[in-house]
Amino acid sequence: MFPPALVILIIAGLLAATAVPVRAVPPLPGLPVGPFAEPPPASERFEWPVAPPRVVLLFDPPPLPWLPGHRGVDLAAGPSAVIRAAGAGTVVYAGVVAGRGVVSVAHRNGLRTTYQPVVAAVAAGDTVRSGTRLGTVQPGHPGCPAAACLHWGLRRGDVYLDPLVLLGLGRVRLLPLTATPP
Repeated sequence: MFPPALVILIIAGLLAATAVPVRAVPPLPGLPVGPFAEPPPASERFEWPVAPPRVVLLFDPPPLPWLPGHRGVDLAAGPSAVIRAAGAGTVVYAGVVAGRGVVSVAHRNGLRTTYQPVVAAVAAGDTVRSGTRLGTVQPGHPGCPAAACLHWGLRRGDVYLDPLVLLGLGRVRLLPLTATPP
């Protein structure tokens, strides 16, 4: 029988030897980090695209890019509810994709927010500020448990991100140090 202190040291050594080093996903530029971080200027802040906000389906990225998953969040809204730009940027698309109205806004630092299904009130090339009216919600979003839902997505390049991080509400995720950065 080994003394309990020795058993604990052996287990701790085994865990340390087999532990995978982790790194935090870097924060999105322009967003505060930590309890003492300065908030970004008002022109760079993000806000909810619908009011009042009620998340009915969370971001659930697929394990591999080509597999099914939920690449955004669904927000409950009334039919014809006003959709507002979450942040300042330029409208890069306002049209129909697969029978659904879509608006995409490019923000600084390579971020892009997407809103669907939408009856657009903006056009590609329009400059918007946080809170600018983009259009109204169309009913009929598949899987929506409310009268209507807005699917709100966020990407940086080809990588889908949780749009709730724009509001400081996203899930924190640790990755192995050896992983390729997102």
